Amino acid sequence: MEVYRSFILRLLRNYLIGSIAAVFVVGSVVMVSTLQLPNIQFIRLIIIVLISLLFMLVAELITLWAQLGPIRQFFASEHHEKADLTKMYESIHRFPGQTIYRILGPHMLGFSLPAAGLTIWMISTGGLEFPYGYVAVAAACALLIAVMHALIEYFLTVRTVRPLLLEVRRRGKEQHGIEPSLGGRVLVSIQRKFQLSTALIGLFPLLLFFLATFIRLQYMDSEFAKEYILWAVLIVVLGGGFALVGSWLLIRDVRGPVTELTEEMTRIQEGDLGRRTPDLYADEFSALISGFNMMINRLEMRQERNRQLLQSYFSTLAAALDARDKYTAGHSMRVAEYSILIGKLSGMNEEQADLLYKSALLHDIGKIGIPDEVLLKDGKLSDDEFAIIRTHPVLGESILLQIEPIDAMADFLPGVRSHHERYDGKGYPDGMVGEEIPLFGRIIAVADAFDAMTSDRPYRNGMSHEKALSILEEGKGTQWDPYFAGLFIDEWRRQQQQHVQEPAERGVS
Repeated sequence: MEVYRSFILRLLRNYLIGSIAAVFVVGSVVMVSTLQLPNIQFIRLIIIVLISLLFMLVAELITLWAQLGPIRQFFASEHHEKADLTKMYESIHRFPGQTIYRILGPHMLGFSLPAAGLTIWMISTGGLEFPYGYVAVAAACALLIAVMHALIEYFLTVRTVRPLLLEVRRRGKEQHGIEPSLGGRVLVSIQRKFQLSTALIGLFPLLLFFLATFIRLQYMDSEFAKEYILWAVLIVVLGGGFALVGSWLLIRDVRGPVTELTEEMTRIQEGDLGRRTPDLYADEFSALISGFNMMINRLEMRQERNRQLLQSYFSTLAAALDARDKYTAGHSMRVAEYSILIGKLSGMNEEQADLLYKSALLHDIGKIGIPDEVLLKDGKLSDDEFAIIRTHPVLGESILLQIEPIDAMADFLPGVRSHHERYDGKGYPDGMVGEEIPLFGRIIAVADAFDAMTSDRPYRNGMSHEKALSILEEGKGTQWDPYFAGLFIDEWRRQQQQHVQEPAERGVS
């Protein structure tokens, strides 16, 4: 509650600052310097003002108590649900806006209605001697002063609520491991704040001067005062137009770089770090954009470093696995290269191709869990031993599922688990058929089979590339996906033919 009590003290301090600046100084000076009344009538006006202030304070305190209710109840408790923290974070952000409604509602009406009623009653009884029309002018002044008071109070309250927001974030992190935020939502746009603020700042002294001068001229020359109204209205309209145009130009100057930075942040969230925001500004935005671009450079460097570390991690895992058996050394790397060749031939984009490459590097990771006497056996495997070997796709998936965060390996699991599935459904571990088999599994199966057939084993020598291609061709549509097997066979033979032709062409030349 200490944070809440400190907030209330600052809120009351700001209210006094705003009230003194907008009501007592402006209102009293205008009233005293404009009206020409006997001292007794000034005393009666002051009494009316004091009585109206009491009504205003009561009305405003009741409203403020109601507006603070949810915040007060929240900080009276130490433990909160996650949803309550998020809701309160947004409610606190909305509180400065509620300040405007409070001042333009209970504050202004709580003062204006009693003041207008008492003034009209005093005029009717002869206690005050000035035209009833002055009451309307006074009401207009009250509205104008209330608007300025609301503006001052809003910006002061925006800063006052920040300790409350920090406290809500602290509790969220301690109790639920989250820091509540608006998630990029805009509750009050910069454009709206700038346009209203600059327009009011420009119009306030103009309107106040117009109203005060009109009353002053009534004492000097009432006929001229009537002519003055038309001229003054024209000046106010011109001044208002200038204030609006000026506020529009100002907000456009501010909104431009803000919009650019917002768009760039959205692009970065989508993973695109390849572009930099052009620095076209000579004010503080230049430093902001320069810092933003520097941040992107650092992110790009870190992303590249992480990519290299991850690539090294996968390669090291594959090399560690292959090192268990001298006869399979380099197998995972070759399968990865064959796989990415097939992926690119099929039109796979760079991101997918990279995931395929890493999946192929890890496709046999489950063999880490296979006993040496089975994995490294020189002769032909027995049925029981082959059954143990057949568990390595599931073991590989289980190993990868142990890596944190849990979704880090999600893209690689299908290829690792399904690279021994057959297109006709006779594979393992799940017996999937055709395109039920995950895409990476169908591609790696072709690459894995080709490297296995062309590599030496303790019990046999590797077969020729052409013979392996012939076996792949015979197995299209039964053991292997016909499309991917066909792509690999055609490309390999094309490359072989190209190698044969190049020496012949050099000899002719």
